[in-house]
Amino acid sequence: MPRKNLLVLRPDELGPGEHKTWRHLRGESGAPENPFLDPAFATAVGHDRPGARVAVLHEDGTAVGFFPYEKGLLGQGRAIGLGVSDSQGAVLHPGIRVDPRRLLAACGLSSWEFDNLEAGQHLFVPHATERLVSPVVDIGEGFASYTGLLRANAPGFLKQTLAKERRLARQVGEVRFVYDARDPDALRALMRWKSAQYRRTGRRDRFAQPWITALVERLASGDDPECRGLLSVLYAAGRPVAAHFGLRSPTVLSWWFPAYDRDYGKYSPGLVLHLRMLEAAAADGIRMVDLGSGPARYKDSLKTRELPVYEGAVVRPGPGGAAYRLSREPARAARRFVRDRPRLAGAARRALEEVGRLRDR
Repeated sequence: MPRKNLLVLRPDELGPGEHKTWRHLRGESGAPENPFLDPAFATAVGHDRPGARVAVLHEDGTAVGFFPYEKGLLGQGRAIGLGVSDSQGAVLHPGIRVDPRRLLAACGLSSWEFDNLEAGQHLFVPHATERLVSPVVDIGEGFASYTGLLRANAPGFLKQTLAKERRLARQVGEVRFVYDARDPDALRALMRWKSAQYRRTGRRDRFAQPWITALVERLASGDDPECRGLLSVLYAAGRPVAAHFGLRSPTVLSWWFPAYDRDYGKYSPGLVLHLRMLEAAAADGIRMVDLGSGPARYKDSLKTRELPVYEGAVVRPGPGGAAYRLSREPARAARRFVRDRPRLAGAARRALEEVGRLRDR
């Protein structure tokens, strides 16, 4: 019988060998190379999240699995980077079978919460309470092939967006796009626009949380080809009018923080940026752009298909698990109730927007 043991480390305690093995196992899984399940992302989160850990599963002395997580009060755990991570789970050698509650016990966790568990995570999918979808854009066959599909599936969308780009150039000034911008001022502008959007729509401002701002800035300055931040900027007359900051691997780009200057909203600079970025990403070897879960009309126009993702939690019996259920399950059930009723969801969205307007007065 193979002998298994578990070693819990901080992400920055993983060495080059562990990073190499993690990425090798990830490749063996056949899952897309989503950068949120890369050791570099776990390490970046660990710089500002003291509860960040990685459980390394060994079999006969060889690493066969990695489980990144964050540990909080009463042993309540969550996916590493929960709230900003768009792909979550464990990285395991094919054929490895682990009881999820025993894994949590070995990590000192009473629960483990996820909100973007990727498909194929057989260890945790049975504990999901909701199945969501993440729209994606396939550009592996090239941008020309993609725009052919776009014309067929969204008649007028491409034509209208390109017309607005030309109007922006005529009425504001020269339009310039930079795919991989190292522009700290543009990154700060993006965070200001995004914060204003969160407030305007009544949502929690992610950039009001110092650890998220620090994480974005750290990833923006990184240079790991397997997982690094990518800032793309659309300029008009020399000033940024739209920007996106995402996370990329060699073949997958995760759509993360898009925003634009509302003073130029009539030109749809965000959509212009999207198209320019998809074209540049296809030329750069990106095969798939993951737009992330959550409804948005532009995602419906741009997507080529959808990937399933899951929300839920593994909960162990005991005081910590009971505390998790009491603190989280009612809110989760309420969100499901609203989400499953379009008219109610629309009313809730309008109420949040009104809260945002009152907050900005």
